[in-house]
Amino acid sequence: MKKKWLGICLTAALIASLTTGCKKKEQPLPVPEETESEAAAVETETAEPEPVDDHTGEVRSFYTGKWIKEKNAYNRPVAVMTENTHVTLPQYGVGSADIIYECPVEGGITRLMAIYQNYKKLEKVGNVRSCRLYYVYFAKEFGAAYFHAGESKYALDILNSSFIDNVDGITGKGGAFYYRDHSRKAPHNLYTTGENIASAMKTYGFDTSLPEDYTPHYQFTTEEAENMLSDGTDAKKISMYYVDAKPWFEYNEKDGLYYRYEFGEKQVDGLTGKQLKVKNIIIQNCRSSLKDSKNGTLDIDYLSGGDGKFITNGKAVDITWTRKSDSDITHYFDEKGQEIVLNPGKTWVEICENSRSSGNVISAK
Repeated sequence: MKKKWLGICLTAALIASLTTGCKKKEQPLPVPEETESEAAAVETETAEPEPVDDHTGEVRSFYTGKWIKEKNAYNRPVAVMTENTHVTLPQYGVGSADIIYECPVEGGITRLMAIYQNYKKLEKVGNVRSCRLYYVYFAKEFGAAYFHAGESKYALDILNSSFIDNVDGITGKGGAFYYRDHSRKAPHNLYTTGENIASAMKTYGFDTSLPEDYTPHYQFTTEEAENMLSDGTDAKKISMYYVDAKPWFEYNEKDGLYYRYEFGEKQVDGLTGKQLKVKNIIIQNCRSSLKDSKNGTLDIDYLSGGDGKFITNGKAVDITWTRKSDSDITHYFDEKGQEIVLNPGKTWVEICENSRSSGNVISAK
């Protein structure tokens, strides 16, 4: 009996052993992992190439050297006289300007002339203030139509001539293209819009396109080969002598731009709330005199030439400038006699009186 029972147990064990072995054989074989080189090859085969911006349909702007739509390249710019006193801050639209001129006027204050090529969509521009004679000639350099609100008596003859297209917001039909913002006191509350500017250009019959043979005012390098002014001195902060606003610029190494301050705070565009910033700064020192001692009307000599500074990418170099005639443009030269080459971006031109330009301070930090 025991032998029979032992045989049954041995038979059962043998069957269990065979069954287990069969189950192991039925399991799928492991799939070998890809090697790093094989995975890289697969990824290379499936990855799409990086898109390349070939700037199809674009050209370099005459005014900034940046890429813009080809259809806009010959749009004629406008120059808008903009007040620069504390009571008028913030100014509106100035952050969209391609070029800004800052010049002293009476009483130690400055005024800005903002030059816009792409202005039609601006919701508010200004405030707009009166013209000084020398500003007319600066606007003329860029082929711009000039927008202002009144003028000094010394500018009347030139504005009433055919020398420059202009729209006066105080007299004549020009007033229709400006408006008063009654949240501010006059005369610090006159503004216009991009739509009004375009309408004024049409109403006055001004050319809205530059001539086909237009000669650009500035020379620009490219983003891929920026002008580093390697022979220049460090220029991380530029403080101007202007006694009212006491403006200055600070260089930001991260984006290579100069950020603007005045009246002890950031200067911002009221439309965007963003601080004004530029790529290039030109300091142009000029002879100055008084047109009359009674009113203290200042006159700036924009023709006789002089010296100055070119500042970009945290560096500054000495320059000289010349201008042949009222209708010519100002040319700027480095110490080797070569015309300076700006970096693509916005430019701020500081017009300074020779007698006071020593008050400008360029520092390394």
